[in-house]
Amino acid sequence: MEDLRPMRRKDRETDEQDARELLSRGQYGVLSTVGADGAPYGVPLNYVHRESEIYFHSAPEGRKVENLSAGMTSGAQASFCVVGATEVQPEMLTTNYESVIACGEVRELEGEEKRAALRWLVEKYAPDFRKQGEEHIAEAEDRTRVFGLSVRKITGKRRS
Repeated sequence: MEDLRPMRRKDRETDEQDARELLSRGQYGVLSTVGADGAPYGVPLNYVHRESEIYFHSAPEGRKVENLSAGMTSGAQASFCVVGATEVQPEMLTTNYESVIACGEVRELEGEEKRAALRWLVEKYAPDFRKQGEEHIAEAEDRTRVFGLSVRKITGKRRS
């Protein structure tokens, strides 16, 4: 995988720890892939970040799955972007923001690893409904695909 270009505005670059912290607390991100036809595709999704992995689930089929599946044999590459707090500063014609971009290889999860990622999603988005989440996982596991993006490069940026 080709590394991200060096950041042009070094004065706005955050350290890796801050970038990972935003990745962990973000509520949604945009997964960007390229299809077999070369067409780019970005899709917003819920996710959970653990260690150096970003986990997300999917329906069994669709453009996201097609793009990822097309690259699985050669190591599907993807980019994942999270935007945190923003504040438009109209009088200054600018915006305060924080963002993170992570790039890496995507793989499909199976078995206990798949169930663990689904549990982590429940813990993040529905912590008061873990029992119902477990029941839903058991019921929908066969109709759900789960992927992990192994973060190989991460950059964060902030203007405040």
